[in-house]
Amino acid sequence: MASSANVTGLLVQWSRGDAAALDQLLPHIYDECKRIAARQLRGERPDHTLTPTALVHELYLRLIDQSRTDWQNRAQFYGVAAQVMRRILVDFARARHAEKRGGSRVFVSLDAAMAETADSRVADVLAIDDALERLATRDPDQVRIIELRFFAGLSVEETAHVVARSARTVSREWRLAKAWLYRELYGD
Repeated sequence: MASSANVTGLLVQWSRGDAAALDQLLPHIYDECKRIAARQLRGERPDHTLTPTALVHELYLRLIDQSRTDWQNRAQFYGVAAQVMRRILVDFARARHAEKRGGSRVFVSLDAAMAETADSRVADVLAIDDALERLATRDPDQVRIIELRFFAGLSVEETAHVVARSARTVSREWRLAKAWLYRELYGD
């Protein structure tokens, strides 16, 4: 297991154009990326064709050209990775929806992470994306916090570090964003 400093160092080297750093970095980040992918795929339909491994491989293909990104730390990287995975799943859902024209849509569970109630609800990935797009016009910081906390699984402290806010502010914004998203998806 690589230390946080080692991963951060490799990310910085990669962002400076060192292709060898990416090769060294991949074994250290693979398991965590796979955990994030599994988290994002949890609750989707059982016959989903994307597996956590396939989602990580798609992530790799999209991130390979991201050497120009000024990576600050591993938490920022995992936040971006989760955001890219969400985009992959949304693109996949849109393509599938276009094929079926209203047929089978991709659903994800929002039970513990979003609602924090005993009531397990399921929301359409496209509906979540649409709601997050609407929230982005009101408060892009709350969308970023949702991406980091829900999709990447970062702690409040890690999220606070990435968004350069206090943990207390992140906790408050997280509660507000969850409530807003829940209301948008399920009504009152």
